[in-house]
Amino acid sequence: MKNKLLVLGVLFTSFSQLVYSQFTLEGEFRPRTELFGNGFNYRYQPATATPAGNLSGREGTTAYLGTSVRAALKAKYATETYQVYMSVQEVFQFGDRRQISAAGNGNFRVQEAWVDIRLSDKWRFKFGRQPLSYDDQRILGGLAWAQQARTHDVGILKFKDSGFSLDAGYSLNTNGGNVFNTAALFTYRELAFIHANKKFGNVSLSALLLGNVFQDGTENKAGLFTGGIHAKGSFGKFGLSANAYLQDGDRVSGVNDIPVEGAYLLGLDATYKVSDKVTILAGGEIISGAGDNGPGFFPLYGTNHKFNGLMDRFYVGNHAIGRGLVDLNLGAKFKLGKGYNLTLKGHNFTEESGAGNSLGQEVDLVLAKGFKGFKLVAGYSQFFESDDFPNPAGNPEAKSFQNWAWAMLVFKPKFLNGAK
Repeated sequence: MKNKLLVLGVLFTSFSQLVYSQFTLEGEFRPRTELFGNGFNYRYQPATATPAGNLSGREGTTAYLGTSVRAALKAKYATETYQVYMSVQEVFQFGDRRQISAAGNGNFRVQEAWVDIRLSDKWRFKFGRQPLSYDDQRILGGLAWAQQARTHDVGILKFKDSGFSLDAGYSLNTNGGNVFNTAALFTYRELAFIHANKKFGNVSLSALLLGNVFQDGTENKAGLFTGGIHAKGSFGKFGLSANAYLQDGDRVSGVNDIPVEGAYLLGLDATYKVSDKVTILAGGEIISGAGDNGPGFFPLYGTNHKFNGLMDRFYVGNHAIGRGLVDLNLGAKFKLGKGYNLTLKGHNFTEESGAGNSLGQEVDLVLAKGFKGFKLVAGYSQFFESDDFPNPAGNPEAKSFQNWAWAMLVFKPKFLNGAK
């Protein structure tokens, strides 16, 4: 009898927990094959070496195919008072592990690990390793395109009520000591931000204040401030979104701080829905470049692959001290039926500062097809380098034929769904 009561007690406790909680377990398998070697993610030289500035063309290389994979497992447990989330993932390249090797490639990691505590109906606190993704992800984004993605170790106090939300976050990276070397890749010692958003019917207005402290392995610190607004609205068939950001302070590069004064980013994008199957896209962005007031604006922790062309030639780990960018673009989206979607977009790039040289043109084509339970996405991009950038090898074919192609499968299985 005692054993039966014990079993009933365990079952009752388990049932009570399930009533007030839910557990989900999901996965992700995302292989992507890309054609490299003809201009993708090419890094322009800094605008300091010659009187012509950073005018150095892309010398053609032998094209090759490479396949990378994101394999992830994601678990979430939710109760009335909190949610806990954890994801682990490995990013690997085909061929990065030798046959029968006992060691891995070192790319397995805890991608996210956070708790979201419900303080009241309006207040929450989210703490741990997590992505920061706001607005159009221009300054803070999850960078989901990159197989490794982007996360931050941060605590965020969140408020939400009647169409208004306010997030205030802070992060301190010490990495086992009081002095943290953060001179590379805009890795910070400290991050603090406030993001506010208010919705007015079909219009959304956001403000962001972001402060970073960088440290180069010594007691020297550099502080950089970024602030601005994002606006988005829909007006019948028209859609508009705009960005306006300023940067001021110092950046760390090697042993010297680089002063930044009055650097800016301005962007405007418009859409027009011609029909249920066709949408026209038009936009422009101006990013200040190197000049008398410093190295210009850098969009820091945004999803930069989303902007300035899919070939990632600007502001994707590069172009940080170049002469800025003016990007004028025009495109269209098509719903082709049977689950097919096509996006076509063209860009014209010029320098913002200096002589205002042409940086070339780019055409991006993306085709997506949804299947039952998974998706196939593929793309092709062609870059036409300007004559302002003579190829160092004197090879006109290398200048005229710079391209990138890719195809990606996306599987997101739901192994266990405890949703009520």
